Amino acid sequence: WNGVVTHVCVCCHGAESARNLPMTGKRTRSFKCAVHQRDREVCSENDFNLLQKETPVFKKMVRLVADEFLTEERNRRYYADHYTCCPPPLFIISVTLLELGFFTYYSITMGEINSSGPVPIDSFFIYRRDKRVEVWRFLFYMVLHAGWLHLLFNLLVQLLVGLPLEMVHGSLRIGAVYMAGVLAGSLGTSIFDTDVYLVGASGGVYALLAAHLSNVLLNYNNMEFGKIRLVGVFLVASVDVGFAIYDRYAAVQVGPPVSYVAHLTGALAGLTIGLLVLKNFEQKLHEQLMWWVALGVYLACTIFAILYNIMHP
Repeated sequence: WNGVVTHVCVCCHGAESARNLPMTGKRTRSFKCAVHQRDREVCSENDFNLLQKETPVFKKMVRLVADEFLTEERNRRYYADHYTCCPPPLFIISVTLLELGFFTYYSITMGEINSSGPVPIDSFFIYRRDKRVEVWRFLFYMVLHAGWLHLLFNLLVQLLVGLPLEMVHGSLRIGAVYMAGVLAGSLGTSIFDTDVYLVGASGGVYALLAAHLSNVLLNYNNMEFGKIRLVGVFLVASVDVGFAIYDRYAAVQVGPPVSYVAHLTGALAGLTIGLLVLKNFEQKLHEQLMWWVALGVYLACTIFAILYNIMHP
């Protein structure tokens, strides 16, 4: 009698445990149906499809962003479960529309469009050495571009890299990284490549790339295809910078020279300011030290560049 009772209790306990087991993809359809049928949720396999819910497209997109731009699985799950798109990522979208609008306006008013022009050298926004007292030019040159190829590259990187980063870190943080890169681009050009006209958002774009790249570089072992991502980003960036250097020094100049220094100084700003303002979900001791080093490097470079422009009018 005791043996029988024990057997029944074990069976009941086993059934109860089976009922509480999570339904993973490894369970067969018939097994899932049997467990749910015990709970009277379904009567047959034909009704089992009522229990299956398709993952919404928005949730799939959020999970994809988490997988691509976060390094720890715990952070990915937390982000995927809690992201609501409120507030929406409006900074990158607004900047992209603004730059596209300015390019369209100048293309129409100047009556031409090609891969390297037009460059509106008389624009109220272009950075020029002889107009440095108009300090807004150190930032607003970003709305102008030297041709549709220049514009296309920047807009694609902004949307493919900047928009997901903004979804993860927020508009304020990504806006700070982007504008820090833009400012670093003009300040660096004012020191190292003084005879050029500066247009384009490459400083901000490379700041976004570098900020994300620094995170990947430190955590590529935890990311899927981490080494391939590093090689891919370096390859794309190298081709773009190489083309800019060639266009600056080797190509036949059909207009005023356009700087490439903004790419490099913008990337430096992204490496430093990115460590300062981007969310770190689990900061370690050595990362706190890197935070202070990044702050010191960024402040030192920025203050030096500002003083240089004041002392060399």
